[in-house]
Order: sequence, then C-alpha cells, then structure tokens
Amino acid sequence: MFAVIVGSGFAGLAMAIALKKANIHDFVVLEKAGSIGGTWRDNVYPGCACDIPSHLYSFSFEPNPRWSATYSPQPEIRAYIEHCADKYDLRKHIQLNTEATGAVLHEKSGSWTVNTSDGKSLTARAVVGGLGPLHRFSFPNILGRETFQGKMFHSAGWDSSFDPAGKRIAVIGTGASAIQFVPELQKSAGRIHLFQRTAPWVLPRFEKNYTDFDKALFEKLPFAQRAFREFIFWTLEARGYGFVKNPNFLKFMQRFAVRHIERSVKDPVLRAKLIPNYRMGCKRILMSNTYYPALSQPNVEVITDGIQKITPTGVVAGDGMERAVDAVIFGTGFDVHDYLGHLNVKGLGGADLGELWAREGAQAHMGTEINGFPNFYLLVGPNTGLGHNSMIYMIEAQVNHVLQCLLHVADRPNSLLNVRSDVQRSYNDELQARLRNTVWQTGCSSWYLDSQGRNTTLWPGYCFQFQSITRRFQPSDYEMISPS
Repeated sequence: MFAVIVGSGFAGLAMAIALKKANIHDFVVLEKAGSIGGTWRDNVYPGCACDIPSHLYSFSFEPNPRWSATYSPQPEIRAYIEHCADKYDLRKHIQLNTEATGAVLHEKSGSWTVNTSDGKSLTARAVVGGLGPLHRFSFPNILGRETFQGKMFHSAGWDSSFDPAGKRIAVIGTGASAIQFVPELQKSAGRIHLFQRTAPWVLPRFEKNYTDFDKALFEKLPFAQRAFREFIFWTLEARGYGFVKNPNFLKFMQRFAVRHIERSVKDPVLRAKLIPNYRMGCKRILMSNTYYPALSQPNVEVITDGIQKITPTGVVAGDGMERAVDAVIFGTGFDVHDYLGHLNVKGLGGADLGELWAREGAQAHMGTEINGFPNFYLLVGPNTGLGHNSMIYMIEAQVNHVLQCLLHVADRPNSLLNVRSDVQRSYNDELQARLRNTVWQTGCSSWYLDSQGRNTTLWPGYCFQFQSITRRFQPSDYEMISPS
C-alpha cells in the first residue's frame, strides 16, 4: 500500500482527493468514528456554526454556490464534507470504526506499519495524519466533578437527549462554542449560571442569508463566486496585520468591540464583567450578535468568582455560594497541543514522537514533517493554526506540499524522505523569533501556549506566506534514506 491517511475531516479528505487527482489510488483513510466529518461531525451543539465565511471555509477546487448564509451552520458544513466524499469516490477508501493507535517505521523495508484498535495492522510507504487538534476534550480540574448526579457533558460531546426547557444549567467556560450555544439555551432554560474565568473579546458578526438570486448567480457564473472568495480572503488577510505585524493596530478593533458591549448590555455591573482585561487578539477573538443580548436576559447570571467545587446537586462558586443545577455543560475547548491523540509514533531508531515533543515541545518543519520520522506527515500540525483566516487554505497548502514529497519517493522503492535536522531547527528558531513580536505574546494566558509558555499553535504570518513556502519542494532540505 502506498499511504495510510488518519482522519476523515477536511484535512484527511483533502489529502485523499489530492492522491486520487495524482492517479494514486492505493491508499486507505482510517476513521475512528462510524461516519466521516471530523469536528463537524462531533460538534452538534445548538447554534453550532463556522466563524469563517462559508465561501472561504470550503475547498478551492470544490466551490459550493448553494451556501444558505455567510456563516453556515454545522449541518450544512457536514453535508458539504459528505458531498466531497461522494463526488471524489472516497467511500471505498474509508475504513470506519477503525482507530489508528500506533505507527512504527521499519527502516530496512522503508515502510510504516499502522496498528488499529481492532488488533489489525496495515503496511504502507507513508502515513499522513489528518487528526486535527480539535478532538481531545479539555476539562478543568474541578474538585468533585465526578460526584455530580445530574446531566454533565462537554459541548463537543453534546447529549442529544438533554432538553434544556425549564432546566437550571451551569455553563463552565466562555469560549467559541459557549457563545454559540448559550444564546440557544437561554431561549428555554429556567436559569443559566455562566461561570466565566476570562471575558472574551466579541465582535459583531456581519452576516446575511443568501437569496435564490445570489445562489443562482454563483451557480451560473462561477467566476463571480471565485471573485467573492478572493474578496473574503484578502479582507481577512488584511485583518492579520494586527496579529502578526503591529498589535497596536488592533486597538481600533478593540474600541469597536467595547462599543459593541455598550450597545448590547445596558446593565453597568454586567457590562463591567464582560469587558476583557487583556489586549485584543492575545486570546481568540469571537463573533456573535446574540451572545451579549442573551446574557442580559433575567434568566442568565454571569459569575466571575471562580469555582470551588462541584457537588452532587450543584456548583459552588469562589464566594462559597452554591447554585443548585440540573445540568453542567463544559464549554472549555480542546487540548490543541495534542497533535497525535492516541497515535503512538515511532521513527528512526525507535524514537518516540510523543516523548520527543513532551521533552522539547511540539515542532515540525512547516508544521508538516519531523526529522527522524521520514515519510510521516501531519496536516494542521504545530504552528499552522490561524487567528485571522481560513484553516482550509492552510490545509490545501500543506496537502500540496505533502503530495510533492510523496511523488518524490513514489518511483524510488523503499526509500525514505527525511527532512534535515538543521533545516527543521532553523525554520522553528525563525518562527519562534517572529512569534515574540505578535499580539499572542503580550502577556495573557491562552490555549495558544504550551505548559512552558511556548506558542506551538499559531502561524506568525499571512496565509499567502505559508502557501509560498510550501509551494515548491526543495530536495536540498531533505536526505534520502535507502534500505541498508
């Protein structure tokens, strides 16, 4: 077999489509769940939608003229992913309910063995990890969590049997998911106690529903949709200036966000709780037109005193007051530094990638390949995340690069392509130097930083710059290892 792809979200399917376009059909896609879609399969909480305009949050080679709105809801995005799998005839390559648990390099044969949760294994020339960073739930370490007797779940593992009508609900966390599902719960909940550790910066979302005329225009005149996509892309790229070049530029956006709070929240006590105390952009900027109005309703309480513990019947805040609740919902995000999940990867000389990164911090060359692990590639790997634009653009750039690497070894039986250690070191030294001048290093504590305070998550530049460095394969950056 030529390649094993792990994961069937946007990244995994993009890699599979690229292989088929290159006339390579000897590959499999391993998916741990019973259906495809990755994060857009898993996240089904009320109000779930993308915060990047749909015409850009989709493959460049597979435009969808029928998006219903600027920011499409989760069911539409998942349907788009299913459509791509069908159109490019990927189903026959996908093995569902099959979790990859290990990948071991065999140097003599120039191949990888991928072990799966059902005790089977596959052998291939290359492994491409399309796991994505949004698959391992992050739970805060709160005393007594295991004692709670009501409903308790993470937003990414939404309990579809839960009916919020009339219920007393504790929501822990105020991240990107919470600002979407809290307004939906507020409509019918008896009482919502929102436990906020850090207030997020929230901008209004400029959105519209596309009319039948808009959809027909994009369908009949594809160049019009391409032009619209380009407009969205460069508009978002311009926003990146404040993140990666001049953090002071974000002061204008910050003033706009403060006015958004002032217009939406009339209660001065509540308003004071909702104004962040850190520079805009240091944490993820969120967008919503419904979050602040929902918090202003009489059945919502915002609590900023922290949490002492969870009891069998409620949540005790930092001031010692217990709120009795029927359900606890965690909107506390993911472990975005866990790029490998349950995949145990062993490379040259038996080196363990998980142990290497635990010791030295996660890093890769162009977020894609790691010295000592030849013919092994990651999509949405270290330092490929964005704060200003579409991750699909980054995924396509990585896929193009990986395809060039795979084609380079395709006609060299048993050979392994290993990025040079000095090339990887130089790339990451420069990357970390650039990160020091970005808004993400201005002093706040965020999930962008690992336990050592090192940013292993975000790309410190524009998307077009990342595409530029990944566009051309440079043989001199690699060493070819042939079987001994």
